Amino acid sequence: MSTETFLPGPDLVAAALPTTLFRFATAGSVDDGKSTLVGRLLHDSKAILADQLDAVARTSADRGFGGEKGGIDLALLTDGLRAEREQGITIDVAYRYFATDRRSFILADCPGHVQYTKNTVTGASTADAVVVLIDARKGVLEQTRRHLSVLQLLRVAHVIVAVNKIDLVDFSEDVFREIEADVQQVGRELGLGSDGVADLRVVPVSALDGDNVVDSSERTPWYDGPALLEVLETLPAADELESHLESFRFPVQLVVRPQGALAPDAVAGGLDPEAYRDYRAYAGQITEGSVKVGDQVSILTPGQAPRTTTITGIDFAGRELAEAAAPQSVALRLADEFDVARGDTIAAAGTVREASADLYAALCWLSPKPLREGAKVLVKHGTRTVQALVRNVTGKLDLASFGLEPTSTLELNDIGHAQLRLAAPLPLENYLHHRRTGAFLVIDPLDGNTLAAGLVNDHPGDHEDERYSI
Repeated sequence: MSTETFLPGPDLVAAALPTTLFRFATAGSVDDGKSTLVGRLLHDSKAILADQLDAVARTSADRGFGGEKGGIDLALLTDGLRAEREQGITIDVAYRYFATDRRSFILADCPGHVQYTKNTVTGASTADAVVVLIDARKGVLEQTRRHLSVLQLLRVAHVIVAVNKIDLVDFSEDVFREIEADVQQVGRELGLGSDGVADLRVVPVSALDGDNVVDSSERTPWYDGPALLEVLETLPAADELESHLESFRFPVQLVVRPQGALAPDAVAGGLDPEAYRDYRAYAGQITEGSVKVGDQVSILTPGQAPRTTTITGIDFAGRELAEAAAPQSVALRLADEFDVARGDTIAAAGTVREASADLYAALCWLSPKPLREGAKVLVKHGTRTVQALVRNVTGKLDLASFGLEPTSTLELNDIGHAQLRLAAPLPLENYLHHRRTGAFLVIDPLDGNTLAAGLVNDHPGDHEDERYSI
């Protein structure tokens, strides 16, 4: 993140306007057609360049895909790794960008194999919606239940279940209704659609032929709902749903202190270096809520009492703003010259509870290394990373009953609960109400690899060790 991004200067982008950007991911079991669905969305929304389409058509013809019809393998539009093309599977998350006349999209095509569930967690963690595919011939599988459990845990705002390959069951309404009922039952067991958890809807599609993907299909007259793309175009983004509920949170990434030295393009744009000799601001991304010039804020530094000051300026992409909101990246100027560094958090005054070194967490375990009691790990929370000790593992999720079964260890793809002791207290917050500041990563201190995605939920205990719990 360069200093020039946050200093007044030539306009780099347009003024802050309400965004139409929508992030969504795909999930599902092996061979449910996730990559084909994404390819169909890209193809039918005219988001593929002609040379890309020609290359995919040639590769499809070389492999005999489409037979006499001369069709193309739409999955090749997202499966870019050689191993993915050779095996006909998705291994890593593939990100694609496209737009319609109503909205811009960032989509993440996630793999379906059980061993790649960690990739699904990665893709879904920042998504406004997740499209879960189900093969109409197979119905709800264990991997479907696992993915829905992950989405419930991550509090994804919208879950869309696409019953794919409906053409292979002769567009049977009975088959669709049976799967729809099973999905709704799983949703009720997980609490989807209640208590602020994701809404759940089911759509019959044929990714290969395009039925109900971009346009409604005449071959499913019994389905009167919108096509998948129409659903994605009209759903509110998570930031739109949560912005009025969340208090301002701003993890500091960088201290901007040019001391009279500006980037060459800023000087060329007419800025006077001497005017910024005493400039000091704190750059980062607003993770929650909004802030205005004149607002009172608290500076949160681990091991110190909160310090209160006032916002005197907000700099954004070369201009000054009166107000900014998540997820904008800005630089904040403060009334007092406090010692503020990377890893500190600037938050709305009076909205942050006391920091705690005791953390009870729900973990999505992402590593082949098992989690064991007594392990030393790193916890990355916002821009701060601290050492931690795993005090105990209290249980893991049973995908059949969605209950918690006793265990002392977590293996790859397990969803479980553990208690950690932090080397320094952190301002931990309930993930239910603070989706970004209530999340953290568990990192291996030896090789720096991510071990788990962690979520904090509040527990109203009297003892300090019970302050944060699942």
